[in-house]
Amino acid sequence: MKTYMAKPADIERKWFVVDAAGLPLGRVATTVADILTGKTKTIYTPNVDCGDYVIVINSDQTVLTGKKLTDKKLRWHTGYIGGLKEVDYGTLMAKDSPKAIHTAVKGMLPKTSLGRKQITRLHIYKDADHKQTAQKPEKVEVKGVRN
Repeated sequence: MKTYMAKPADIERKWFVVDAAGLPLGRVATTVADILTGKTKTIYTPNVDCGDYVIVINSDQTVLTGKKLTDKKLRWHTGYIGGLKEVDYGTLMAKDSPKAIHTAVKGMLPKTSLGRKQITRLHIYKDADHKQTAQKPEKVEVKGVRN
């Protein structure tokens, strides 16, 4: 049996919308990362960018379980001496919730030029309104969440 290897010309990109209201940050991020990489498609090829476009709405209503709002911190370095910065997720979610989702998804993508290309197809909005209504995105349910 031969293995199918997708070519860039074979890729058909679709638009998906994920409603993050009341869902855990990690569950939303894994669902979005799978769609961006193309792992939900039958023609998935690891070295070809075969992912789709994703719109995340209601990022302000995303939740963190346990004590992550106070204990978990986002850290980065400015590049200068003593330039280590950090902010706890409680402050980050209140101030800039799309950045929290973007950081979580980016950490789940490949650390290569392929991952940098895939993250550009992610659009995150704080509320339910988005600018991509003309693309007619399909709604995606987040797996593994108890209702």
